[in-house]
Amino acid sequence: MVLTKKLTNQFTELKKHVKHTADSVVCSGGACMVILNDQVVLEDYFGRQSLADQARKVQADTQFHVASVRKTYIGLAAAYAVYTGSISSIDDPVVRYLPMLSSELTAGVTIRHLITHTHGLTKKDNSLIREFPVGTWAYRGVGIEWLTQIIKETTGKTVAELIQTLIIAPLDFKETGWYATKHNQLVEVILQNPNDPSWYTSDSIDGDKMNMYVSARELALFGYLHLNQGVINGKTIVPKEVIELAVSVQSPNFEDRNSPQNGFLWFVKEHQALKTEIGSQVPAGSYQILGYTNTALLVVPEHNLVAVRMLNSFGSPPEYDYLEDIRSFGDTLIRCL
Repeated sequence: MVLTKKLTNQFTELKKHVKHTADSVVCSGGACMVILNDQVVLEDYFGRQSLADQARKVQADTQFHVASVRKTYIGLAAAYAVYTGSISSIDDPVVRYLPMLSSELTAGVTIRHLITHTHGLTKKDNSLIREFPVGTWAYRGVGIEWLTQIIKETTGKTVAELIQTLIIAPLDFKETGWYATKHNQLVEVILQNPNDPSWYTSDSIDGDKMNMYVSARELALFGYLHLNQGVINGKTIVPKEVIELAVSVQSPNFEDRNSPQNGFLWFVKEHQALKTEIGSQVPAGSYQILGYTNTALLVVPEHNLVAVRMLNSFGSPPEYDYLEDIRSFGDTLIRCL
């Protein structure tokens, strides 16, 4: 799938913003892409795929490690499972589908809590503990693997198999997937802390681990698919209802209005919240996902707009405020309009 290109200088400030972030977090290279009114208006690649002197230059087919951006693909698979009836309701208890998890800790935890980061659980010394009451927002990794297991149990397919059927095959994507081994198009991930406990590699290609790599152009098209409610070139790729589920606010009602709102793992802007990663100038109805490699995808339906930032630094220096930076990314995008 290819969109018409009409490259302009309108988003020069956004391009500068991305390169400033790349310098701040010590990347070897990156990419930035903007789709506006169904046309690619910015497509920029810079640097190399690793810090090695003769490393391959970042280019259109370069695939970046997307870290938590992968969760929106899991969210899409989960929304599809709900749409098809494989999952009866997101208010079903997790233990209905994964009875082996039944314990006092998981009591009251539903699929809604998994997709909106409100289960209140975390791990300490490899043991599951309750950190907050159920229904409290806290961004923790616990629950994502449970969600992938529920998807497999209910649909009979892995997340990767569902994504292959739903979007990769229909859109003829060649630069989106989970990889057990490295190849020439994959960037090297630069670890800010070589001992970072959140970093790992995996041999799994089931879509349940963090080893997902995507090119800037295919991540932008993934966002564009959502913007167009599953329709590309007049053809329905994903049912509209699935997209609506995925990007609509699914968070439980919070007493704390400063907690972020989430769809199916997307961050969705219903109102401005203190803890949100979406900029104050970005209009309501927009949705975004940010990865720990500083990769980001922002969709702004009000302006028929999609923006992608691809970088390859896992984590950031202590003085770097990643939330302020990603909010500024969105605000800079809007100021370019």
